[in-house]
Amino acid sequence: MIMAKYLFFFLIGLPLGLLGQSSDVQVLGDSLNQGWTTLDKGWNYQKGDDLSWAQPNYDDSQWSSVVNPENGNLNSFEDNDIAGKNEIIWFRKRVLLDSLFSETIIFRIGQAGASEIYLDGKLLHSFGVVSRDPENFVHKSAPDDIFVLPFIPGREHLLAVRYATGSQDFPLYNGSSAIEIQLTTISVLNSPDLSRNNSLIVFPVGFLYFLISLGATSLIFILFFTLFLFFPKERINGYFALSTFCMSVWIIFNFIGISADSHFFWPNIFSGILLLAGILLMLFCIYRIFNRAVGWWFWTICFLFLATVVSNVVYPIDDYTVPLYLYLITIIVLSARSLKTNKEAALIFICCIGLIFIYFASGLVFSALGIDNSAFNVYASGLSFMLLPLSIAIYLGYSFSQRTKSLGLQLLAVKKLSFENAKILSEQKSTLEKEVTQRTLDLKRSLENLKSTQGQLIQSEKMASLGELTAGIAHEIQNPLNFVNNFSEINIELIEELQAELKKGEYEEALTISNDVKDNQQKINHHGKRADAIVKGMLQHSRKSSAEKEPTDINKLADEYLRLAYHGLRAKDKSFNATLETDFDERIGKVKVIPQDLGRVILNLITNAFYAVNEKKSAFAKANSTQVYVPTVSVITKRNSPLEGGKGGIIISVKDNGNGIPKHVVDKIFQPFFTTKPTGEGTGLGLSMSYDIITKGHGGELKVETKENGGTEFIISIPNQTI
Repeated sequence: MIMAKYLFFFLIGLPLGLLGQSSDVQVLGDSLNQGWTTLDKGWNYQKGDDLSWAQPNYDDSQWSSVVNPENGNLNSFEDNDIAGKNEIIWFRKRVLLDSLFSETIIFRIGQAGASEIYLDGKLLHSFGVVSRDPENFVHKSAPDDIFVLPFIPGREHLLAVRYATGSQDFPLYNGSSAIEIQLTTISVLNSPDLSRNNSLIVFPVGFLYFLISLGATSLIFILFFTLFLFFPKERINGYFALSTFCMSVWIIFNFIGISADSHFFWPNIFSGILLLAGILLMLFCIYRIFNRAVGWWFWTICFLFLATVVSNVVYPIDDYTVPLYLYLITIIVLSARSLKTNKEAALIFICCIGLIFIYFASGLVFSALGIDNSAFNVYASGLSFMLLPLSIAIYLGYSFSQRTKSLGLQLLAVKKLSFENAKILSEQKSTLEKEVTQRTLDLKRSLENLKSTQGQLIQSEKMASLGELTAGIAHEIQNPLNFVNNFSEINIELIEELQAELKKGEYEEALTISNDVKDNQQKINHHGKRADAIVKGMLQHSRKSSAEKEPTDINKLADEYLRLAYHGLRAKDKSFNATLETDFDERIGKVKVIPQDLGRVILNLITNAFYAVNEKKSAFAKANSTQVYVPTVSVITKRNSPLEGGKGGIIISVKDNGNGIPKHVVDKIFQPFFTTKPTGEGTGLGLSMSYDIITKGHGGELKVETKENGGTEFIISIPNQTI
């Protein structure tokens, strides 16, 4: 698209304005030796296509005349285009070469279409392919493509141009199908004088600045993108790298577009968007440098630039004057406001924008004075184009160097401080070593004392359990012993009666008495065996654990320890009484466990339950409450299979209706040495040992469910693999 090309010309200073002349027949002479002369006078034009229009004898008096061509463009006058899209238009003019002029005439053309050049009816040269069929049309734009125009001095020639405008879909209203023709002499073409032969500047120097600009922007992009990769928190480096990348791609697109022989509308639109992104990102970077928030003014400038790009889809305005000046003024205002807070950056950007305005002003002064400023435009515009990105790069580099310098000073200070601290640390090291040695000895002694105390407490806990077991065993054995003693005394009396009856000769009565003695002896034997079974069972449960699992009747084990715990507590406190509830699942059968350890856990949980209900009963008695409280302890066993919604295994539950455990201590009850009982009544190791026996010894789980004033339930879960 011509928009992007013209903007590129503007930035690197390619002037398209050419000199104008006026008369029906343009006389050429010594003026051609002054430089390139534009043929913009005496042209008539006609839409359509007829090769006979190239003939000198054709009458074109009825054709329209080109009036006030814009910038030397033959097909534009005032605000109207002579031709639209997909049209062929002919231009004719008469030219007279001074009879004394002997130089060779050089011809070149600038166009946005394709053309054929005729001289006196003969085709001299073609630029592209002019065709009535849009499919065969070939655009060519090569202002450096020149050829010799064989003018004869003193003779009037008919110069005709057959021009095709092409078939661009966009812009919708194409006002950029211009064509201009320039002449000069071969001596000017070969002249090193820049004031005469500006083509020496426009193309070689323009290409040089293309390479310099592309190299500079690419180098800046690589440098700051690398900095961003190493320091991702410095996002401004990333934004600036992205802006220079957009500028680099834009320069490449424009160079390709200028050198191409075909229109590239969408690539040119894309290049315009890249330019827009690049310059707006640079403005955003300046906002970030000055720590200014992006506000409505920034978005207004973005909108103006974007509107200019979008408008070229409809009509090629190619005028960035308003947003460009607002852009530069914004940078000056930001810099002026930040002189106190960031003086270095403000001065850099003020100098940068000042040089750009000097360049613009110089161009206006040269034009007003009629001075050829081609050389100045080419040399100065390339520098002005790079001023802003170079200024940002300089400041960011300066800022980075300042931070590096500051970091270096801080490192020196740290080293100095480290050296000073090294001496202090060295002095403290020996002191600390002595203190550590002494404290290690103290800790070792404390640890030994702790282990000794722990052993004593564990032994006390075991002795307490043994005392409860002993009391229970004594109570259990007392019943059969009472029977044995009672029936023995009765038998003594019966034997005495038996002897008396035998002396009397009452054999039938003696036989009756002997039968009673026999019955009593059977009862003595029965209760003796019962006592023997109790003793053997207790000895089996109280022998030292081998840590080996053996098949055990869980229901029987739970029932025995429930009775032993109850009778043990009754032996200590005759006033204690509680309701015992059991619910044993007969499906359990025998399970491989360590019976001594599991019995100890059950005994501990039941003893705690009795303690809890007894405490609550005592509290009710002290409060003289009218409510009736019945201490109740329940022991429940069941087989929990996966089909019933569980994980599979054996569940043993010990539940009481005591006061419950306060919330603030629930998480601590399994910790060693933690107890809620008064001093001297508990060691704090019972639940801790129970937890270890279940979790470590049996791979199970011991958990508690409690509610204040609502009782407590301890649940033992033994997993399936132990069955």
